[in-house]
Amino acid sequence: MSDELNKEIARRRTFAIISHPDAGKTTLTEKLLLFGGAIHVAGAVKSNKIKKTATSDWMEIEKQRGISVATSVMGFNYGDYKINILDTPGHQDFAEDTFRTLTAVDSVIIVVDVAKGVETQTRRLMEVCRMRNTPVIVFVNKLDREGRDPFDILDELESELQIQVRPLSWPINIGAKFKGVYNIYEQGLDLFTPSKQTISERVEISDVTSPEVDRLVGEADAQKLRDDLELIEGVYPEFDTDAYLRGEVAPVFFGSALNTFGVKELLDCFVKIAPSPRPIEAVERQVRPDEEGFSGFVFKIHANMDPNHRSCIAFVKICSGKFERNVNYLHVRQGKQMRFAAPTAFMAQKKNIVDEAYPGDIVGIPDTGNFKIGDTLTGGENLHFKGLPSFSPEMFKYIENADPMKAKQLDKGIRQLMDEGVAQMFTNQFNGRKIIGTVGQLQFEVIQYRLLHEYGAQCRWEPISLYKACWIESDDDEALAAFKKRKHQFMATDKDGRDVFLADSNYVLQMAQSDFPKIRFHTTSEY
Repeated sequence: MSDELNKEIARRRTFAIISHPDAGKTTLTEKLLLFGGAIHVAGAVKSNKIKKTATSDWMEIEKQRGISVATSVMGFNYGDYKINILDTPGHQDFAEDTFRTLTAVDSVIIVVDVAKGVETQTRRLMEVCRMRNTPVIVFVNKLDREGRDPFDILDELESELQIQVRPLSWPINIGAKFKGVYNIYEQGLDLFTPSKQTISERVEISDVTSPEVDRLVGEADAQKLRDDLELIEGVYPEFDTDAYLRGEVAPVFFGSALNTFGVKELLDCFVKIAPSPRPIEAVERQVRPDEEGFSGFVFKIHANMDPNHRSCIAFVKICSGKFERNVNYLHVRQGKQMRFAAPTAFMAQKKNIVDEAYPGDIVGIPDTGNFKIGDTLTGGENLHFKGLPSFSPEMFKYIENADPMKAKQLDKGIRQLMDEGVAQMFTNQFNGRKIIGTVGQLQFEVIQYRLLHEYGAQCRWEPISLYKACWIESDDDEALAAFKKRKHQFMATDKDGRDVFLADSNYVLQMAQSDFPKIRFHTTSEY
């Protein structure tokens, strides 16, 4: 078993693609699938006239808005490797979903737009990668459009992302004059032909000084390429794979995802240097992928993957051992054994039932309300994986039923969407009204849209002025009771029945903290 297990672990690469909206992340994902043979022509997904959107953006609202709001999971084989991509929402209102996804991957590819450089969202996501020492590769996209000087981009990457960079490919000109990329990692020249369907031609070149280069790209550009490469060798240290794996240096590739250019170079280098699944810290101990015993955790729950069946799917990241269909596993929080008859693996929205899965794989398990984000499944051991944050919301609204005939549908819809972790619901103990808290305005629209289209329930929003929701606890029961009595108009419970204090201003919160020293106020609930 262990030889087979080790072989399977070694061939797996599980990573997330992150970026600011519009940098071309979903396009890059689609092109990676193209090379994996998971789709056959780029845009093939679009050409059947029925579907006009990329494979990974499959929720209705994403198609209308052209943004990814839910993390998609896709697996495919490339050569000897099994690759699992998690495409994340770039929009900041969905940052929480992305932060959670980063707990389930071993490495990350960051997409940067050559014209816009590093944007806020990318910076925040990079902080999470730094915290976890996640290895990062940067793909500078849209070189077929006018943009900034590549050296400027490298400087900006270093200062903004606070990581050393090392270019492994280099563009020959940019924008309208873009001629291709020199692959430093493999020493070859890739000539650019703008096409969404075909892959550009590759010329092996052992030596940049050869006259062949002048012939292919013209003397001026060839000379500039030689000067640039000399500068790169002078300024940047030799590429060190170990430093990359420690999260200290980020290799940089240049290309145009839309034109399928520079993507294969990225992928070929990625499968060679990116880490296979790594050990994961549980509360109890460190869990190694090559252990015999199975373990995994739920990092995401998605309602209505299939609009014809009102079902939820819990996404489980496998951390150790081998997962098998129809075998009993322990659901640690509930303390009960469960077996799964129809676990699935995804190719965007196409799901296939799987009989087995290995560390690094993501398995979808049909969920009838048994799972919460952060739940652990094991072969019997009591383990808890930590670090799946839930942030205190920054925007609040009362949610009201706009159609009294559909109260049941509304309740069910809200419950399932809250379990996904899209937003949080608090029930005000004073008047029983339900309050939804989110980190961004767009989430209210998504919730309203999905309630209507997936549950047939109509809701309307009413304003409420709140500053923060704080989970409270105390070792002193009397102090807790006194606080709840004094603040009863501002007390609520979350969906798990925990006490939450709703502060309507920073001043009120500070006063409460100084008046009640025995109470601890938390702005994140570790699920």
